[in-house]
Amino acid sequence: MVIFRVHVSLIDIEPPIWRCVELSSQTTLKQFHRILQIAMGWTDSHLHEFIVGGQRYGTPDVHYDEPGEVIAEGKIHLSDVLPVPEARILYVYDFGDYWQHSVHLEAILSAQPGTDYPRVLAAARSCPLEDCGGTTGYANLVDILLDPTHEDFQEMREWAGEEFNAEVLSLEKINARLRRNRSLVAKG
Repeated sequence: MVIFRVHVSLIDIEPPIWRCVELSSQTTLKQFHRILQIAMGWTDSHLHEFIVGGQRYGTPDVHYDEPGEVIAEGKIHLSDVLPVPEARILYVYDFGDYWQHSVHLEAILSAQPGTDYPRVLAAARSCPLEDCGGTTGYANLVDILLDPTHEDFQEMREWAGEEFNAEVLSLEKINARLRRNRSLVAKG
């Protein structure tokens, strides 16, 4: 089995929020969407699409999209859109907040025997909260949560939840969620 190591990072977020993921080159874009939702920490509550060289991939909407404007993601494999190392695609999640993820192929590898794929090897920072207002809203939220004297601190802490911490994530929990989704798992 051929394994892709991809680097996924949110665009326009400082400090960066990113994930390094290894997965089968034969993963469909539909499966990759689900993997990204788990790896990043999103809740799959919004629409999404992949953009490759101006072509959109996702779930075509017969009431909105022109025929051929959006190619169905279920039959397109990562190897089709990331043909060589350093190739890049864009993943957009939530057309309101418009979270843009830069995805680039870092390496093509052979599967390691006995290894479960997909797996997240490394990551930085927790995912932004859903519906927080995109990159600007998220930056404002983090600023408020870092200042207990801010007039909106209590309201935003309640909205975000006591457990939310922008700097903390667990690779163990992310990888356990990936393994629980049996339709995504491939063995090396």
